Amino acid sequence: MTFSKSAKKLISFMTIEEKISQLSHESAAIRRLDIQSYNHWNEGLHGVARAGIASVFPQAIGLAATFNPNLVKKMATIIGTEARAKFNQARKYGGSPIYQGITIWSPNINILRDPRWGRGQETYGEDPLLTSIMGTMYVKGIQKKNQQGYRLADATIKHFFAHSGPERLRHQFNAIISKKDMEETYLYAFKEIINNASPAGVMGAYNRVNGELPCGSDDLLNKLLRKRLKFKGYVVSDCWAINDFHNGHKVTKNPVESASKALNAGCDLACGDSYQYLYDAKQQDLIDEKTIDISLQRLYISRYRLGMFDKACDFNHITHENLKLKTHKQTNLRLAEEGIILLKNDGILPLNEHAKQKIAVMGHNANSIYALYGNYHGTPENFETIYQGLCKAYPNVDFRYAQGSIVDHDPQSWEYQPINEAKEVANWADIIVIILGIDSTLEGEENDASKSTLNGDKSTLMYLPNHRQLIEEMRKFNKPMILVNVSGSAMIFPTGGFLAIVQQFYGGEYAGRALAHVLFGNTNPSGHLPITLYEHEHELPSFDDYSMMNRTYKYFKGSVLFPFGYGLSYSHFQIEVSSCSLSACELVISNLGPFHGNHVTLIYASYPDEENAPKYNLVGFSKIFLKVNDHRKIKVNINNIDLYDEHGDQYLPDKVLLHVTSSHPDYDNNSITKEIINKRS
Repeated sequence: MTFSKSAKKLISFMTIEEKISQLSHESAAIRRLDIQSYNHWNEGLHGVARAGIASVFPQAIGLAATFNPNLVKKMATIIGTEARAKFNQARKYGGSPIYQGITIWSPNINILRDPRWGRGQETYGEDPLLTSIMGTMYVKGIQKKNQQGYRLADATIKHFFAHSGPERLRHQFNAIISKKDMEETYLYAFKEIINNASPAGVMGAYNRVNGELPCGSDDLLNKLLRKRLKFKGYVVSDCWAINDFHNGHKVTKNPVESASKALNAGCDLACGDSYQYLYDAKQQDLIDEKTIDISLQRLYISRYRLGMFDKACDFNHITHENLKLKTHKQTNLRLAEEGIILLKNDGILPLNEHAKQKIAVMGHNANSIYALYGNYHGTPENFETIYQGLCKAYPNVDFRYAQGSIVDHDPQSWEYQPINEAKEVANWADIIVIILGIDSTLEGEENDASKSTLNGDKSTLMYLPNHRQLIEEMRKFNKPMILVNVSGSAMIFPTGGFLAIVQQFYGGEYAGRALAHVLFGNTNPSGHLPITLYEHEHELPSFDDYSMMNRTYKYFKGSVLFPFGYGLSYSHFQIEVSSCSLSACELVISNLGPFHGNHVTLIYASYPDEENAPKYNLVGFSKIFLKVNDHRKIKVNINNIDLYDEHGDQYLPDKVLLHVTSSHPDYDNNSITKEIINKRS
């Protein structure tokens, strides 16, 4: 019997009350049908979250910086395995409470259009192609199938479909977007991931989009998502978003109207308590049983596909011991290493662990767990801050720590800062490593970032006064200095006086060890920026403006600290172009030394004859490992090369320039440009 027929048969035995009880994230047990209670709500953004001991991988923005989708897929399967182990453990005790299920509400594939958004850390950055490829591989990894045809776990792409702050307005905000931006930016990753990975679920956003409710619009859920994008799975609301219909957006009068509007539009599952009002809606003839059955069928097809009703399903025998596999830790460390981005290096790196140099490590992010995890994280078996990771990785190096700064908005708090301790350690040291930036107390989701003054969003991209003062005080010592910026998205930081600058996004449980390996040359840095680091925040458009004009590397007209795609290596790589077409480029990559390492090739398109086209558009990338003096022929497929006009219609200009580079065409002197004449027309 197929999953669909099994689901339909089981549903036919349910009463109307039982059916409705299955449409909320806390689905009740139906003991007479041998159905256990099931809580659909679980998070797996970069590891199983909020459920005790689990692998804590780098935050999603750090995963994007690796430009290694295959490694992200491997990580996702580990997350699914750990989630399944926790689910199996919970079922032994009669159900699966919140954060113990195998329906994972990840990945977040929204585009990071504005670096002030506190949840930007959850995304794969500002580029639609990079987001779509990383998201596709995450979904494939989570939804790994066994030989019986069952899925390891479900993935849920979110938040459909234009959602990126402001957090404080999200329950009543209406995002106005053009048809061009809709197709080019906001919808692209949803379309590609649905087409290439068949995610089990889609989560609707809180905010309206051009007046339409993503959790309650027939136009968005049925006409766009299901018919045009051909999505076959179930839709879940963001948590308590259906209550916003009447409380925030004021498009319905009461909870009964809101619940019926959501269900009739095709929102199958309510996160929250909204669907308790479906009983009243049914009595008032606002919904019918057929509509309930359609949603319930989608949900139960998924539960059958997960093997929930087959004790012989191999996945149901994964145990808690699977949480301690050595391969999980190896993948975790590798992701943390590959996500570190070397932005500047005037010859100081890599450091020599045998040089008997005294190294001062200071800054509020150097010895803080909040600088590791970002939001939606689990609990690692062993806590290890960045400073602790440095010390454990190289126990024979003479490190000394000073806090030197705190995460605080109040300039008056500088009066009691440990600046004197930092001076003392700097006076002792030969090299000063300053680890600053921001942490999850200052950016995150609404109500999560305790020190944010804007409900989780950043009030500024600038370093805080006491951070800048620490840098100024350290400059006075005239000693070699290295800056490590730790953050969840773009920050604006001083660059003068540093011989090296490193960007590390929230790196997970192995952040410190990974940074140590990069600083001392055990690992050749290969991370690249998945976002733009801006030079002046006043050049950004208004935060609540969803137009893409003057945003991201595609359209920004101002000055930048470092561009999207930027990242240095300890080795010199050479690219030779054998051929390029609209579908692929064939290249030869050589490592001229002096270090083994990974190389990322990025291919951008530009459109010289088009007035409203992006300045550059990422259309392909590849990452390979090469030993010194080795070379390899590769083929990089070209995608997302088409443009969209103001009507949302897709087209390709007569002439396209392809730029093959190791970072960004304007910041790579060795970038190679090929002119392609469009022969499609």
